[in-house]
Amino acid sequence: MTPPDTNLQKQKKRHRGPLIGIALVVIFGFGLIAYWVLEEAAMAPGPDDGAEEQTPAAMPGGGGAPSVPAQDETLQPGDPEVEVGPRGEDPTDD
Repeated sequence: MTPPDTNLQKQKKRHRGPLIGIALVVIFGFGLIAYWVLEEAAMAPGPDDGAEEQTPAAMPGGGGAPSVPAQDETLQPGDPEVEVGPRGEDPTDD
């Protein structure tokens, strides 16, 4: 059963604004997603950047193990590569 007072021309006029608004929001959303994807692709390191990924075995220190300085290398206070353990007994003292 359809309502007896259906006026298709009036319904088209009433729905035109909301449908245009929905279409604009969808286009804006796709535009934002496309911008985000293109921005990420532009900022990603590529083969021409000279950046090579190192495997853990190829990294200094052998895959996350603390690196031991060479004999001619001196340690400086605040060196970020130096791991400091808790103070206490020296495990090398017997």
